[in-house]
Amino acid sequence: MLTAPSSRIWIDYDEEADVLYISFRQPQRANDSLLEDNIIYHYRDRDLVGLTVLKASDFNSGDSENTINGSENPEMG
Repeated sequence: MLTAPSSRIWIDYDEEADVLYISFRQPQRANDSLLEDNIIYHYRDRDLVGLTVLKASDFNSGDSENTINGSENPEMG
């Protein structure tokens, strides 16, 4: 289970670019970043402030029961 660094999360998906943006604080500039497995981790003063998921559709294989766009998502209620 993932624990977010904040109680509020901003999520935006650019369908044309197939990029998912996740911010753990109100979107702001990071002063450091790390790219690993098509995920860019954004840091501000050593705190993780956001993620950018490149080729986001590759992370959804379509055979998972826990999908955001599907009708079945037990964790989301």
